[in-house]
Amino acid sequence: MTTLQTAQASQTDATVPTASGRPGPGAAARAARRLVGGSTRLVLLVVAMFWLLPTVGLLLSSLRGPLDIGSSGWWTVLTKPAQLTLHNYTSLLDDSTITHSFLNSLLITVPATLLVVVVGSLAGYVFAWVEFPGRDWVFLLIVGLLVVPLQVALVPITSLFGDLGIFGSIAGVVLFHVAFGLPFAIFLLRNFFAGIPRELLEAARLDGAGELWLFVRVVVPLGGPAIASLGIFQFLWVWNDMLVALIFADADSAPLTVALQQQTRQFGTNIDVLSSGAFLSMIIPLVVFFAFQRQFVSGVMAGALK
Repeated sequence: MTTLQTAQASQTDATVPTASGRPGPGAAARAARRLVGGSTRLVLLVVAMFWLLPTVGLLLSSLRGPLDIGSSGWWTVLTKPAQLTLHNYTSLLDDSTITHSFLNSLLITVPATLLVVVVGSLAGYVFAWVEFPGRDWVFLLIVGLLVVPLQVALVPITSLFGDLGIFGSIAGVVLFHVAFGLPFAIFLLRNFFAGIPRELLEAARLDGAGELWLFVRVVVPLGGPAIASLGIFQFLWVWNDMLVALIFADADSAPLTVALQQQTRQFGTNIDVLSSGAFLSMIIPLVVFFAFQRQFVSGVMAGALK
């Protein structure tokens, strides 16, 4: 083989012509790409397994008896599966305090999430597409509220709720979460709605659509991923909150996080109660997240593309 033929063979192996006529990646480049892709998937799989390990450990601990939990680690279940039992969950559900606090968590989280999503969506549309005097200044004020820590407002809002007669009630906890959830909701949805093509909205207005009809029939379907992402975030924040509930909720309106925090003994911790209660508290947000996973990913990707 001549030197020219050898060079041509090497060039043919390195680059392969594509349909457009441009040289594509050769066999070596494709093999390296597959190797890198496989390594990336392996690393991500290992990271995901480590991330799920505490959740698996909590689940297995919640399914073990009190004596087994105190004497050995959760990994012993792998060799002694007879430890698994539903006794912790039956005892937990038989406890009226835990059951009542679980219902309180739902009564706090669901209204706080719905109110933030509905009011935030309407306000985001108004700030994005409705002209009124001082609109930009009001929006800047709302954005400024994002940096205000909620600890600053605990004392004055406690006094305000006391004057209104809602301190220690579920309504007070819900109003606090709504008030501190709205600035982020308005900021997020306003920026997302502002990316909707103006021509689409103008065409609907020319057809005689009012602002409310335009919001419900055009803006909400297009902003569904962002609205779903906001709903997931708000649900997780409120469901996992304990600070606000400790201050503004009394014994009758305390959510599950407060009830679990109070499950301590003088010389130890109720591990059997806490493990099953903690997993019960965790499973609800997981169900919500996986139920709206597709919308959440779509909203995140849409925000990244914008």
